[in-house]
Amino acid sequence: MAALAKDASRVGPKDPQVVVLVGATGDLSRRKLLPGLFRLCTAGFIPGCRIIGVSLDEIDADGFRGIARAALDEFSGRQAGDADRTAFAKMLDYVPLSAGAAALKAAVDKAERSLGAQSRRIHYLSVPPSAALPAVRLLAEGGLVERCRIIMEKPFGTDLASAVALNARLHEVFAEAQIFRIDHFLGKEAAQNILAFRFANGLFEPIWNRNFIDHVQIDVPETLGLNKRAGFYEATGAFRDMVVTHLFQILAFMAMEPPTSLEPAPISEEKHKVFRSMLPIDPGMVVRGQYAGYRSEAGVDPESDTETFVALKCAIDNWRWAGVPFFLRTGKRLAEGQRIISIAFREPPKSMFPAGSGVGAQGPDHLTFDLADASKMSLSFYGKRPGPGMKLDKLSLQFAMHDTGWAGDVLEAYERLILDAMRGDHTLFTTAEGIERLWEVSSPLLEAPPPVRPYPPGSWGPNAIHQLIAPHAWRLPFERAWRDPNKLGS
Repeated sequence: MAALAKDASRVGPKDPQVVVLVGATGDLSRRKLLPGLFRLCTAGFIPGCRIIGVSLDEIDADGFRGIARAALDEFSGRQAGDADRTAFAKMLDYVPLSAGAAALKAAVDKAERSLGAQSRRIHYLSVPPSAALPAVRLLAEGGLVERCRIIMEKPFGTDLASAVALNARLHEVFAEAQIFRIDHFLGKEAAQNILAFRFANGLFEPIWNRNFIDHVQIDVPETLGLNKRAGFYEATGAFRDMVVTHLFQILAFMAMEPPTSLEPAPISEEKHKVFRSMLPIDPGMVVRGQYAGYRSEAGVDPESDTETFVALKCAIDNWRWAGVPFFLRTGKRLAEGQRIISIAFREPPKSMFPAGSGVGAQGPDHLTFDLADASKMSLSFYGKRPGPGMKLDKLSLQFAMHDTGWAGDVLEAYERLILDAMRGDHTLFTTAEGIERLWEVSSPLLEAPPPVRPYPPGSWGPNAIHQLIAPHAWRLPFERAWRDPNKLGS
């Protein structure tokens, strides 16, 4: 934690922050946002902070402090003393939505006076899509648009037309530079490590192209079900919920050209080039699935056609990636919860190894990124088995953040992204241009989706996924487990 404490004031915002947290009593706020703000405040990342909760609940500031205290007890993974908790509680205030824009403006003014310095406002809309624009109107009516940035949760529309309309309405109130469309996948250390891995090492960038890479998989299966989100999920489904807002963003980081610098504008431009080069999604290259029992869930239409699983093949039509297929898969109630990018390298054009040696028996060499919070990487390859003869086995080199002793310095994804928004850094956020282009390439699928196929909970999805990826094979489930660093040498 020493390195983290030392860096806190250097990487944090320069000005005090007034956070207006809309949806402050909801699940995301309790699980991620309040614990994350607590850590950022107590670790010294923010030079001064006041947090004003806003929600439908008719409670007062003390009631909100009680909710925050319970959230820290249940969801904060870090030890904190009573002094830190007391100091954080004093930062909290609350305005019920029914009190209106004038009451919210008064609370913000009070918070800004208490900070005693030029402060900035950060508005976090932790609300369903249907409540986003009413929340924007509330902020506008309260005169809270100046000196502010606004963080928006996905989904950013449900198709091209709705995304264009949403952005137009947002731009009536906020400039694009003020808007931060959040994707927590890009806040993970492992996602950012892709940039470091590619562009800081001369070993890998020369082979990061169609001449050496055979295909790419981005695989995010989930074991969880709806978790009381039937209303949201029925209106979105796996493709809208996960692929457009998460997996395509990860794809852009993996596939982008080297930016001129690691600044927000050059990185955004290279991501946009990837999106512009993406071919429209062919519905024939998509498998949609629905787990058995989904239609019996509370709040689900008994004849629902909503997919809880999607796998697809997409392509990037540029010089670097022409001819390289990208396979994406995600879904609910699957066999494992994983978040990986797996890059399969081309096999040698000719093998001099004898029949039965084992070369190629376990597929091509892979470079795999685990996108979990405690990031890991693995490079698999063939090596000779000790002993007489020429027998080859699949081996791997593995790295885990725990190996370095830096695991305690990792910022949780929401913590990192909130901090970046406070600093005005758009590097890890989605732009209006980017999201509209992704809905554009998705239009053929949304207009003519293939039928949903049933799959049993605890499986890897419908059987058709194997025809989709043939002659290749899905990387998950792994042929080997990640090593446990705590057991090495035991």
